Amino acid sequence: MEKQQREWNPEEQPERNAERNAEQRPERRPERQHEQKYARIERERRFLMAGPPASAPVTATRLIRDRYLEGTRLRLRRVDGPDADGPEFKLTQKIPADQPGAVQGLITNTYLSQSEYDLLASLPAAVLCKTRLSLPPLGVDVFDGPLAGLVLAEAEFDNDQEALAFAFPPACLAEVTADVRFTGGRLVRATRRELLTWLDEYGIRLSPEADGDALGH
Repeated sequence: MEKQQREWNPEEQPERNAERNAEQRPERRPERQHEQKYARIERERRFLMAGPPASAPVTATRLIRDRYLEGTRLRLRRVDGPDADGPEFKLTQKIPADQPGAVQGLITNTYLSQSEYDLLASLPAAVLCKTRLSLPPLGVDVFDGPLAGLVLAEAEFDNDQEALAFAFPPACLAEVTADVRFTGGRLVRATRRELLTWLDEYGIRLSPEADGDALGH
């Protein structure tokens, strides 16, 4: 049987090419493009400590006041340090990862002026205060207020291999990387009773002095 040849129609070619390209090209999600363009992957591991290590040399000390804006994934931060020219102001968005591990999710930072910070600070927020001690490769957070006595160490990484290879710090008691209760967004809303219960699960009991500091705030 003779095969019938279809007449070529130049007007159909662009449409057919577009359909073919659409099938070969992977689907792009606009929100994913946005996240990759402006955000970076945050990798960190978190550890509980009985207290800040006394013998380790502290390279920097900063006072941090975080405001977690109600109804958002935004954190407004003020950082004061003795060696800085003035306070540092920063607005951060964190999108949590949906799986356990060192990859915490996507993070986007924007640095602010004093007036910009003051405007955003007028919004309703839950407040978390802490002192951050730099003890490379760790940043050690010593918490105030209802969380007094909690000492949390963090290590940040540029890639997954570094995170996996990081050795458990000798001064730390337990790793809580996968425990979302020890993230800032959860701690800022924790009560004293909740904190004591969580720490007890890891065999940590705070001193009476820490309880006194918490009641004093």
